[in-house]
Amino acid sequence: MGTVSRGTAGRGTASRGGRGLDSQGYIEREGSLGRVRDAFRPAVATARDRVAEIFGKRLDSAYLYGSVPRGTARVGRSDLDLLLVLREEPTPDDRADADAVAAAVDAEFAEIDGVGVLLSSRAQVLSELETYDLGWFVACLCTPLLGEDLAEFLPRYRPDSLLARETNGDLALFLPRWRARAAEAEADPAALRALARRASRHLVRTGFTLVMPRWGGWTSDLTEMAEAFGAYYPRWAERMRAAADMAYESAAGADTNELKQALREYTDVIGPWLAEEYATVHGTKAPRPAATP
Repeated sequence: MGTVSRGTAGRGTASRGGRGLDSQGYIEREGSLGRVRDAFRPAVATARDRVAEIFGKRLDSAYLYGSVPRGTARVGRSDLDLLLVLREEPTPDDRADADAVAAAVDAEFAEIDGVGVLLSSRAQVLSELETYDLGWFVACLCTPLLGEDLAEFLPRYRPDSLLARETNGDLALFLPRWRARAAEAEADPAALRALARRASRHLVRTGFTLVMPRWGGWTSDLTEMAEAFGAYYPRWAERMRAAADMAYESAAGADTNELKQALREYTDVIGPWLAEEYATVHGTKAPRPAATP
C-alpha cells in the first residue's frame, strides 16, 4: 500500500483567511508531512512501514495527527499519534496489533514520548452520525500517511455551532469517569499524571469550542484556546489558563496533591459549569450507539 501524495495531504490549502481558515471561511487542514521536523521523520517512516506490513489489506487509510504533523512537537517530550481506518469494524485482534505497533515504535525511538493509535472503520468515518465529529477530525486535524484520503468524501467545515455541538457537546459524560479514574489512580502518580494531562486537554478544547463560533476560527494550540475562551468568560479565564498549563508543562512537575486538586477542579467546579453552559449555548452531542467517555 503506497503513501498518499503531498497534494492530497494539502487539501484546501489555498490562500488563508486567518485564524486557521481559508479565504472562504472553511477550516484548513492543520498539518502536513512537510511540517514534520527532521528529528521525528525516522519514527514516522517506521510507524508507516510497520502499519502497512502488519495490517496489510485490512487497512483502508492511516493518518498522523497532533503536534508531529503540525511541526510543533518537542524532542523527547511529545508523543506520536496515529489514526488507522480499517476496511471493517476493528476487532480485539486489530487492537492487539495496533498496541504492538505502538509499543515497538515507542521502544525504538527516544525522540518520542509514547505512541497512541486510534482505530476506526471507513464506514464509521463516513457515516452521517460522525460527519461533524470523527469526519471533521479526519478532514481537518489528520494528515494522510497511507491509503486513500477520506477527506475527499467529506464536506468542508466552518467553525459554527453545529461543529461545536458535535465535537465537544458531551463533556457531562466524562466528568464521572474522570472522578472514578482519579480515585483508582490515587496511589499511582504516573497514572494520575496521565489522567490530569488528558482531562486538561479535553477541558481546554471544550472551552475553546464553546466560544469558537464567536471567535471565528480554529486553532489546536491549547494556550491560544484558553486565551480565546477567557476573552468571553473572564470569570473562568485563570482556571482555563491553568488547565492549558497543566496539559503542556505543569503535569510533569506536579506532585500527587497538585494533580488531585487539579482533577477535583475539573470534575467538581469548572467542568459542571462548562457542561451546563455548553448545553445552553450549543445543545448536547447526538448520542452514539456504544459511546464510552
